Amino acid sequence: MTVPLVSVLLPVYNGEPYLAAAVESILRQDHKRLEVIAIDDGSTDRSLDILRRHQAADDRLRIISRENRGLIATLNEGMTMAKGDFIARMDADDIAYPERFSRQIALFRERPALAISGTGVDRLIGNRVVRGTPNPIHQSADWGVLSMFYTVFMHSTVMYNRNVIPAGMLTYDASYVHAEDFDLFRRITREFPAAMIDDSLVAYRVHDESVTNKHKRPMRRTHLAIAAENLQREGLIDDPHALHDIGAAVTHDTVARAADCLLSIEGRIAARDLQASASHQEGLMCFFYFLYQLIADEKQPALTHQFLTQTAKWHTIRRRERYGLRAATYAPWCSRLWSDASLRLDALARYRQSVPASSVLPLQGLA
Repeated sequence: MTVPLVSVLLPVYNGEPYLAAAVESILRQDHKRLEVIAIDDGSTDRSLDILRRHQAADDRLRIISRENRGLIATLNEGMTMAKGDFIARMDADDIAYPERFSRQIALFRERPALAISGTGVDRLIGNRVVRGTPNPIHQSADWGVLSMFYTVFMHSTVMYNRNVIPAGMLTYDASYVHAEDFDLFRRITREFPAAMIDDSLVAYRVHDESVTNKHKRPMRRTHLAIAAENLQREGLIDDPHALHDIGAAVTHDTVARAADCLLSIEGRIAARDLQASASHQEGLMCFFYFLYQLIADEKQPALTHQFLTQTAKWHTIRRRERYGLRAATYAPWCSRLWSDASLRLDALARYRQSVPASSVLPLQGLA
């Protein structure tokens, strides 16, 4: 049986602190037939030197270095250069476990019509790892439904099957900056089968300089715009502008309209008897949590209280959050105290759930 070529698409921009670990994790894969396309997008640190050092030791690594053009242009440039039947995405601050590519290739061989696969992730926070847990919905999911509401895969876990996905579809749209993966995944899963490998095959590094953390606000605005398009296409939304507007500014008016919008979506799903669909339930609940977190991050308890009351979803958040939020709403002076205490408790819970990175075999010598 022919060993398929996997093209690994690795965009790099000022990745010096973590890049060596990411590259080494790719080159150590037990699937050996790889081409690694590393595009240095105008880095101003030592990223290019790190890439060149690894290229000298392994000629599977191909380097393109040029002026900064942004992530979407870099991703699309790499797509056009890829020669493999399969394209794997990888971020310069994450770590792929050695069996990641071989497990995904085995899944595509088992299911030749499959267009895209993702995997579970562990979270790497400093020198600690929070092990991922499978989501039961993923084994029976209608991915086209889920991808109306949220980004169904972690971007750096994805592998695309070019034997299934048309070349014209496998491109990132520059209209959706910071949520280009959400847009591409929804287009693929709307037409082709998708699947998730429950096991964690990537360590996703959590740090302040990640793209997700640095561009949280514009990412959320684009995410809401995409969700509005999806829901409008399916006739599940009355007021798509409500989602655009809360992305632009969180106020009493936009919170009220977003809450009404969410209730309207629930009503339309129920009217079509779609509430029996686990994928609709999962997707809508994830979308609720997205809105809830967006509002809560404004640190104005009255707005979060308004949203939970209007949507009648107090029961969906943690008991500690319910008590703290109600206290902060009626006694605004304790809002910061509650917020700080909650953050400390969350950090402590994460620590207690985590293990040393040195104890996770795939991370030894990399983390």
